[in-house]
Amino acid sequence: MRLSAGILLHRAGDGGGGGPQVLLGHMGGPFWARKDEHAWSIPKGEHEPDEEPRAAALREFAEELGSAAPAGELVELGSVRGSGKVITAFALAGDLDAAAIVSNTFEIEWPPRSGRMQEFPEIDRAAWFELPAARTKIVRGQLPFLDRLAGLLDTAPG
Repeated sequence: MRLSAGILLHRAGDGGGGGPQVLLGHMGGPFWARKDEHAWSIPKGEHEPDEEPRAAALREFAEELGSAAPAGELVELGSVRGSGKVITAFALAGDLDAAAIVSNTFEIEWPPRSGRMQEFPEIDRAAWFELPAARTKIVRGQLPFLDRLAGLLDTAPG
C-alpha cells in the first residue's frame, strides 16, 4: 500500500457570508487538462513508511506549490484509503497567493505510445474555494477531509 500525506490549507471567508475557504490544486498533466469537477486535490505526495506523515506533508506542500507552508499548527484530519494508497491529511490555518504557485514537474510518455517524453506540472493551478464549491472540485476520495475540516471549524460542510 502506497502512503501519501498532504495539507488542507484553510482561511476565513472573505466576509461575504460564504464561510471558510480551502486551497486546492488542479492536477496537472494531459489526463486532467480538460477536467474541472473532481479534478482538484489537496497538495500531497507519497512518502516512505519510515517518514513521518507530518514531515512528508510539509515537504510536498513546498514542492507542489513552490512555497513553504505558512507557520502554524498542523491538525491531523486522519487518513482515507483509495486508489491503492492511504492519504493522511493535516489542516492548517493560513493564507497563500494561489496565483503565485510554481509546482514541481513529472515526466510521462505523451501522447501514449509516441516514444516522446513530456514534462508537466504536478499542479497546474491553485485556487481558494468555499467548502460547498470545494466539494464539487476535490477528487471524491478526499471529500472526507472537507467534512472533517468542517467539523473541526464547527461549520456545515456544504
